[in-house]
Amino acid sequence: MLNLDELDAFQVLYLTTMGRITGQPRTIEIWFVGYQRALYVLAEHYHQAQWVKNITMNPLVNVRIGSHGLHASARLLDPAADSDSWLAVRELSKKKYGWDDGLPVQLTPLGTSDQ
Repeated sequence: MLNLDELDAFQVLYLTTMGRITGQPRTIEIWFVGYQRALYVLAEHYHQAQWVKNITMNPLVNVRIGSHGLHASARLLDPAADSDSWLAVRELSKKKYGWDDGLPVQLTPLGTSDQ
């Protein structure tokens, strides 16, 4: 079983979304934090980020951290409805990277894709 706490020691993850126009996989490298059994990334350009637009069309994503892979469901946090998580994730990001600006996106693991 994948231990998210151990993965938090890594600096980046690779997030693969499905292109909303092309239908092709699109992968980005991005900072992340672990919080309450999920991974979180911050979209610096909020809803304008292309990968955020992809998630809006199809929330099923793939994540790779080091040699670990997992399938996940992505969800954009709402600043009002998810205020506790929003603040906690930004604080964790500030502690880990010295940066906390952006739209938090929750990546909830659905299962591993490790070979």
